[in-house]
Amino acid sequence: MPPFFGIILAVAVGFGTALALAPQDGFETEISIDASPDQVWALLTDPEEHVAWNPVMHAVEGHFEAGARVRLTMPTPSGGRMTFRPRVLVADPGRELRWLGRLGLPRLFDGEHYFHLVPEGEGTRLIHGERFRGLLLWVMDVHQFRPGFDAANAGLKARAEQ
Repeated sequence: MPPFFGIILAVAVGFGTALALAPQDGFETEISIDASPDQVWALLTDPEEHVAWNPVMHAVEGHFEAGARVRLTMPTPSGGRMTFRPRVLVADPGRELRWLGRLGLPRLFDGEHYFHLVPEGEGTRLIHGERFRGLLLWVMDVHQFRPGFDAANAGLKARAEQ
C-alpha cells in the first residue's frame, strides 16, 4: 500500500467525523398577526408579495411546493447579494412552510428555515425560525441573523393587517 494512501484515508476519516459531529444552533421568533392563517399563507408563498413585505429578500422565484426548489436572493453583511436555491421540505397551506438551504456540501452550513402558522382567535401566531448545522458554526454566530427575522415578521404583520 502506498504511504499517501494512509494519509488520504486519515484525512477522509477525519473529515467524515467532523461532518458527523458538526455543531448545531438556531433560534425561533414569534409574532401575532391580525389576519387568518390562509391570508398569511398567501403572503408567504406569493413571490411578489414575499419581496414586498420581507426586507431581507431582494428576490424570490419559484413555487413553494414540497420537493420544489425556490431561488432566494438576500443581502450579505458586506453589502453584496447572495442567491441560493433551497429545497422546499413542507408546504402545508395555512399551517407550515419549511425549506432546507445549503452552502456547498451537506453539513458545511445547512439551514432549515421554517414558518408555523397557528390559529389564534381570528388571527395567526407566526412562529418563524431556523435550525443550523454545519462545520462553519464553529466560527459563525447565527444569532446575527435574528434581527432580519424580526424585521421580516414585522413586515409580514404590517402587510397582512393592511
